[in-house]
Amino acid sequence: MYQEQKVKRWFNKGTWLLAGSLVCSPIMANEFSASFKGTDIKEFINIVGRNLEKTIIVDPAIRGNIDVRSYDVLNEEQYYHFFLNVLEVYGFAAVEMENGVLKIIRDKDAKIAAIPVVGDETRVEGDAVITRVVAVRNVSVRELSPLLRQLNDNAGAGNVVHYDPANIILITGRAAVVNRLAEIIERVDRAGDKGIDVVELENASAAEMVRIVEALNKSTDAKNTPAFLQPKLVADDRTNSVLISGDPQVRQRIKQLIEQLDVEMASKGNNRVVYLKYAKAEDMVEVLKGVSENLQAGKSSSSKSSTKRDQVMIAAHKGTNALVLTAPTDIMGALEEVIAQLDIRRAQVLIEAMIVEMAEGDGANLGVQWGNMSTGAMIQYSNTGVPIGGVMVGMEKAKDTETVKAVYDSDGKFLRNETTTTKGDYSALATALGGVNGAAVSVMLGDWTALISAVASDSNSNILSSPSITVMDNGEASFIVGEEVPVITGSTASSSNSNPFQTVERKEVGIKLKVVPQINEGDSVQLVIEQEVSNVLGAQGAVDVRFAKRQLNTSVMVQDGQMLVLGGLIDERALESESKIPILGDIPVLGHLFKSTSTQVEKKNLMVFIKPTIIRDGVTADGISQRKYNYIRAEQLYKADQGLKLMDDSNIPVLPKFGDDIQHPAEIQAFIEQLEAK
Repeated sequence: MYQEQKVKRWFNKGTWLLAGSLVCSPIMANEFSASFKGTDIKEFINIVGRNLEKTIIVDPAIRGNIDVRSYDVLNEEQYYHFFLNVLEVYGFAAVEMENGVLKIIRDKDAKIAAIPVVGDETRVEGDAVITRVVAVRNVSVRELSPLLRQLNDNAGAGNVVHYDPANIILITGRAAVVNRLAEIIERVDRAGDKGIDVVELENASAAEMVRIVEALNKSTDAKNTPAFLQPKLVADDRTNSVLISGDPQVRQRIKQLIEQLDVEMASKGNNRVVYLKYAKAEDMVEVLKGVSENLQAGKSSSSKSSTKRDQVMIAAHKGTNALVLTAPTDIMGALEEVIAQLDIRRAQVLIEAMIVEMAEGDGANLGVQWGNMSTGAMIQYSNTGVPIGGVMVGMEKAKDTETVKAVYDSDGKFLRNETTTTKGDYSALATALGGVNGAAVSVMLGDWTALISAVASDSNSNILSSPSITVMDNGEASFIVGEEVPVITGSTASSSNSNPFQTVERKEVGIKLKVVPQINEGDSVQLVIEQEVSNVLGAQGAVDVRFAKRQLNTSVMVQDGQMLVLGGLIDERALESESKIPILGDIPVLGHLFKSTSTQVEKKNLMVFIKPTIIRDGVTADGISQRKYNYIRAEQLYKADQGLKLMDDSNIPVLPKFGDDIQHPAEIQAFIEQLEAK
């Protein structure tokens, strides 16, 4: 009898289905109560499909009757799980397809059907058939799988498969059973105390022993074992020991293997010749000797019995840039490791400096000097540049002089007077007028001579120097562009030699740059810089010559490719001097005849900039070289385009394009081609 009931409005609906009785009652639109007795399994599936509005495909092999009764009201989800439970009891399973269609098949066929696959993060409830992938972290799945098969329904829909390379387990079965097995795996998969064994070596090197054992472990079984389940070996070079972690049985096997390998080698095996790639052999010797002495001292102190210290010999062969080592095995391994860490390609640093100096000056000078040759009276000023006294003396010496001489005969009788004219000496006047700057006018007023001098000056200079140099990391480089100027440092004269003996020292004058770069972490560069710009000023009252020098010594930290100002000087001067005759020089307008005025204004600006660029490989070095090369070539092309005056333009040299072979002159190239043709 089939009977339906509702909670709010009750009604009856009877249907006779089979000889037995079958009851399935929807109480509300989504609530059910069910009772089946002697009902055909296929009819049961059809009723559930109609109530749940699901399309169900039934395997033709499914036959039989069911007996089940529900005394509780079930919602739609509970009703579906009730349906799955009934199928499980009678040996059937429901497989849901991607399009929502259910397939009802036998349990043993469900495990090979297209059932859903879920991961560790997804949890499915009920008796739906699923496959779950479980990743195991600390236990071998090969040992865990047999235990799980005993707890699973292997005869029906259940199945347990493991995959060694990834150490994962694939569990197929009812969702409730799969969830229970996953919980068991989670409880078993706990990282326990794996233990660590320390094996001290007497003859072999710890690093070399680890390399050999790890190579032996790379067998077929090891390749199928996940990395986190494989034993771990670490070399402690300080104590020359090997640390082993992992499964106790594996640790014991590795310890036995190490004991068999840690045997004393023949003496010929203690010699090594190491060819260096970048470092200099002579520089490495002292470093390695210090390392070997420390290793020997530590080995002697840790040894229980007093033994003679092992002989260690380290020598450099300059011709092949190689190191010759003789040492015990453990010390030999430590020395080789130190060599490998030091023999590396060092980075280089391109240092580009810019020295900018700008100066401008304005000056004016006006003065009137007086002098009288008869009385020797003078009004002279030092700020005019040309003293009137020197000019007057020079003018006097420049005059021609006449000398009258009486001529007598042999008897002493006066015959006549002869007049001889001597040309004046202009050297003193030339020396005096050599100091004239601007205009100088001499005016004769009777016995008085007035010398009027006037000059106005305006100077501007803009100097840019850009020295650059490339140096190895932690290396010292110096750069100088200039000349050597001889400077008298002393003189000696003797009574027998009127010419004094002078000692001369040559002084370097120009642009100097000395730098020591050190590359730090983060591509920053520490620079120790000594920079100097000098030039010759002339004597100007000094014993010999004077030099102007701008020097800078500093240490800075600069980022790679960053421009940094090192320092500078801003100098402004205003100088004014006035020399006059008291009282007379203060007379308005006429007072300028009795005084000399000089005014000068100077401004100087000096700045020094620096930019380091780290060069770690050939690509960066090639790019920087190409940029500098193309700059010089562009300057040559510009000069060639301008041409040469009074000469053939073909004589202008121009570099070839960057990367091209250097071409010989036409006549040499033709001669080479003739030789190749022969």
